[in-house]
Amino acid sequence: MVSAKLTRRRNTRQQILQAAYALFLSQGYHGTSMRSIATQAGISLGAIYNHFESKEEIFTELLEAHHPAHQVLPTIQRVEGQDIESFVRHSTQRMLEALEQRPDFFNLMLIEVVEFNSVHIPALYEAIFPRVVEAIEGFAQGEAELREIPLPTLLRAFIGLMLSHYLTGKLLGGAFAPADQATELEHFVEIFLHGILKSEA
Repeated sequence: MVSAKLTRRRNTRQQILQAAYALFLSQGYHGTSMRSIATQAGISLGAIYNHFESKEEIFTELLEAHHPAHQVLPTIQRVEGQDIESFVRHSTQRMLEALEQRPDFFNLMLIEVVEFNSVHIPALYEAIFPRVVEAIEGFAQGEAELREIPLPTLLRAFIGLMLSHYLTGKLLGGAFAPADQATELEHFVEIFLHGILKSEA
């Protein structure tokens, strides 16, 4: 049984993460101090160091914890008995739904890129990417129709597909009616699977 002391410690750690998360998103990393995180969490400044050595450690934990892959991977791993086109369409839909539900992750990534010059991305890649590869490599190995392209390269192209659809949608705002969005996504998937040139008859 988990002791009351350990439960309190876990709860306090979670309070710190929640407080830091809210402050990072509203004020940025450099605009947030350890003191402000402690105040937001309702604990003393000294107490926060019982859980984290630095503000950067808090940020990196949040960056990994809020990655949408945690939400998406279980749904992808449950995909069975589908051909590659159905698999890609299903996975794309699930991943975009996760991104729509977690816009905060892009805010955290912007902080990472702008304020940290992406220094934590390699560690995030090492933590997340192998799990993504594991989730789909068994399926991909059984697909005779796939070209001989390294799986990491295919995944990078697929992630590019999702991000380009998601981000350009945000940048263009209301340029596309809701009824057009599903059609646009289908076109993106078609480009990923078959390119933009007509196949030779």
